[in-house]
Amino acid sequence: MDELPLKGALSDELLNPKSQYGILMQDGKIVKIAPFKEIETFASEIDAKRIDIPKNSVVIPGMIDAHTHICWAGSRERDYALRNAGVSYLEIAAQGGGIWDTVTQTRAASLQTLVELTKQRANQLLQQGITTIEVKSGYGLSVEEELKIMRAIDSANTQTQADLIATCLAAHIFPKDYDGSPSDYLDEIAQKLLPVLKVEDLCHRVDAFLEQEAFNASTLKPYIEKAKELGFDSCIHADQFSVGGSSFAVEMESLSADHLEASGHLEIDLLAKSDTVAVALPGASIGLGVQFTPARKLLDAGACLAIATDWNPGSAPMGHLLTQASILGSYEKLSNAELLAGITFRAAFALNLKDRGILRAGLKADMIVFPTDDYRRIFYTQGRLNPSHIIKSGTLIP
Repeated sequence: MDELPLKGALSDELLNPKSQYGILMQDGKIVKIAPFKEIETFASEIDAKRIDIPKNSVVIPGMIDAHTHICWAGSRERDYALRNAGVSYLEIAAQGGGIWDTVTQTRAASLQTLVELTKQRANQLLQQGITTIEVKSGYGLSVEEELKIMRAIDSANTQTQADLIATCLAAHIFPKDYDGSPSDYLDEIAQKLLPVLKVEDLCHRVDAFLEQEAFNASTLKPYIEKAKELGFDSCIHADQFSVGGSSFAVEMESLSADHLEASGHLEIDLLAKSDTVAVALPGASIGLGVQFTPARKLLDAGACLAIATDWNPGSAPMGHLLTQASILGSYEKLSNAELLAGITFRAAFALNLKDRGILRAGLKADMIVFPTDDYRRIFYTQGRLNPSHIIKSGTLIP
């Protein structure tokens, strides 16, 4: 597959699968991609270890899930049943369900329990072929509890072969038990939590939810500006139920604006003209029974579109990237090239990762092998076709 443009629409004609090629890997990186005979000769000269894959296989870069919430405790089957009975997401939250329900259960969990749960979910994603996973906090909503979650993510990262990219989402919703204003809360997080995350090297990214049940732009702006001063990248939960979040993300020069189900022409145009990645989360649309991110319009306008699972216990409990991307493709009429880009190198761009997402010499040797002779079958089967081999940093995952 030749390297594709970072932004805009992509046709499948741009894909140029190479046949009878081999990949030479060393020290976790790709050294050379060339016709198999050439690779075989070169490998024999350096006595390289060989990983054979069956004939009629397709190799693509390891998938990247650029938006998950997999560090949580408890479950929310009640919320799901209520939504299917016609109760809205915001109404459920007002009744004590929603994010606050998970906050309560996650606060009650020990650090080790959260490590174990996060590791288990990360390994489930890894077996799907997702070799890099962004993981948000946001179910602690206090300095102490958010720090516990961030430490759990950091510890889980040492216990899975997937790469976990941690993001601080202490600005998820305003905690019900906080004695002060939303501005007071965010200022406390900025002053007492973010510096500790820097000192302990727990993350380099912050996220914030700009929405009716969460925070508004005027409250968030000083917080994001402080985070930027400390050296954090930012991303924004934007335009999920109402607009305003994507324009704020562009103004703050955030790496990504995620959700975008409510985005209209103005928001699409702003994102297309910016370097902020539009991250579609079809799992949330499926889980909530609402419209999908306007992915086709975003791509046609020239935006960079990534696709992620939003795996969380409430609005997006599926946690299966290929299935979600395939469904989004059907509803939004996305090409295979656009889907593939959205879960590989465009997702890497959303995470500010320049060392993965493409099969190219010098980059991470993260790749997955599908048992098919036609790459189109990967999305055609909507997640039923599983990888036969997963290679992470040059190592075959058992």
